[in-house]
Amino acid sequence: MSRFWSPIVHSLTPYVPGEQPKLANLIKLNTNESPYGPSPAALAAIRAAADDTLRLYPDPGSDRLRAAIAQAHEVEMEQVFIGNGSDEVLAHTFQALLQHDAPLLTPDITYSFYPVYCGLYGIAHEPVPLDEAMRVDVEAYRRPCGGIVLPNPNAPTGIALGLDEIATLLRAHPERVVVIDEAYVDFGADTAIGLVRQHPNLLVVRTLSKSHGLAGLRVGYAIGQPDLIEALNRVKDSFNSYPLDRLAQAGAEAAIADREWLARTTGKIIDTRSGLVSSLNSLGFEVLPSQANFVFARHPDRDAAALAAALRERSIIVRHFRTPRIAEWLRITVGTDEDCRSLADALKAILNRNAD
Repeated sequence: MSRFWSPIVHSLTPYVPGEQPKLANLIKLNTNESPYGPSPAALAAIRAAADDTLRLYPDPGSDRLRAAIAQAHEVEMEQVFIGNGSDEVLAHTFQALLQHDAPLLTPDITYSFYPVYCGLYGIAHEPVPLDEAMRVDVEAYRRPCGGIVLPNPNAPTGIALGLDEIATLLRAHPERVVVIDEAYVDFGADTAIGLVRQHPNLLVVRTLSKSHGLAGLRVGYAIGQPDLIEALNRVKDSFNSYPLDRLAQAGAEAAIADREWLARTTGKIIDTRSGLVSSLNSLGFEVLPSQANFVFARHPDRDAAALAAALRERSIIVRHFRTPRIAEWLRITVGTDEDCRSLADALKAILNRNAD
């Protein structure tokens, strides 16, 4: 602490990102990064953009990238907002579109950055409990609110809502913005972007960090009706008019256009996820039905923290949350087939050792 801190800094509890450990022969299954590199077209575009034009400011509107996203999702450019990662898009959303006269509703088990943003922007927050099956209970959101933020699929559970359930939420709160955070949607869930036309209160937020393998590039975007996008742009241009550099814009544009690569790599991850679930089930784990690039699993007879520590001794890192309701669960990123076989072999050895 410091006497120079502002009152808001004193009150903040910052988000804790997933560990980026420096271990030899590491199998890194803790931060939901893609096990595959980005599209070769994206890498080529980034290299081509690394020229003398870096002395110039980037396009503040990211117009070429917005046009590529609009084409990919069959919307208008005016419906697309670009940010430096989806976290920045969400930060601007909290500031621009969520009301302060009632609490923001989010699941009680979800992306832990949401309450951090509430603290930063002075927004009251009301967690809505997941049901006993760890699913979002849409009926529980029929209460006064300043807005709703839901990841779909949810994290860390990996469970997704159907579009009919999202539409029910939108109709229940026509005067409040409903934000659907689709960081993991490309791994088997249905995107809500098609609902934007009928629902002026819907904002869909997406990222290139997961399915496009570009976590290091920091590109996110939102799709909504033009008045919502204008609000985001007004906040952006009051904060940072040049959020995406030239390299990020070039790489993201090429990545969005390479739909064949996206389909191929997400298909491989989905297939590997199925095999990982089978392996974990055979070892006695309960695994929630995931439509993300991770699984959420627990063993009825083993402490999750102890399992995570034992895996770490073998240079395998998974995510463990020491929070209520999920302290006995592990979130495991879907890596390559080889990564997941190594994980299963390590867990089998740990379980057998503990049984002796």
